[in-house]
Amino acid sequence: MDIAKRLKQIREAKGLTAKEVISAVDMGAAMYSRIENGKTEPSLSTLEKIAKALGVSLSDFFATEDAIADVNSYDGSLMEKVKAIEALSDEEKKNRAFYCRCLCWKEKIKGCT
Repeated sequence: MDIAKRLKQIREAKGLTAKEVISAVDMGAAMYSRIENGKTEPSLSTLEKIAKALGVSLSDFFATEDAIADVNSYDGSLMEKVKAIEALSDEEKKNRAFYCRCLCWKEKIKGCT
């Protein structure tokens, strides 16, 4: 399978639109379209950025068909949550981080008893 087909397969398996990936990679829509449609080969650095945006490793673009089972809609749901966090104000992010630290602290104490 070529990189273009694999890229599209992974993106769709994660429930992401091309626009979401383009935004995460900070790339022009035309360039991304040419990559995903196999009209141009991405540079290694571009492929690394795309892999990071999709939450996969570079090797996933070269894996066999069976490996796609590891990529699922849970990843897309996680990406939605990350976007929601990014949209928060700095103060809201600070409050959420404090809450998370409290939860982790509570779990550590629970494990000590």
